[in-house]
Amino acid sequence: QVQLVESGGGLVQSGGSLRLSCASSGSSPSVNAMGWYRQAPGKRREFVASISGNENTNYADSVKGRFTISRDNTKMAVYLQMNSLKPEDTAVYYCNLGRDQTGPYYYTSDIWGQGTQVTVSS
Repeated sequence: QVQLVESGGGLVQSGGSLRLSCASSGSSPSVNAMGWYRQAPGKRREFVASISGNENTNYADSVKGRFTISRDNTKMAVYLQMNSLKPEDTAVYYCNLGRDQTGPYYYTSDIWGQGTQVTVSS
């Protein structure tokens, strides 16, 4: 059973940067697509970014050009570098082990981390 643990969230001023990490344990997910989602208070969880096993990436329009997803299969980890943060980026960020990624489509599994809070002050 794969377990995912996010870290790296915190409080940052508008325009600042944070780097989120997602560490996995259990069965090796190195060939799986991985994704980041976020959920703001009172809103539905939304897609942020994903990366396939061969490192093809997808991004939500709202974060393109500001966020970068990457992975290190030797460490079984996925990262989300977030630059030029805005108050509307405030949310709990979740890591997901994907079932598949085909072109622009990412398919979630039911394996999620516990989430890490990102708060951007104006």
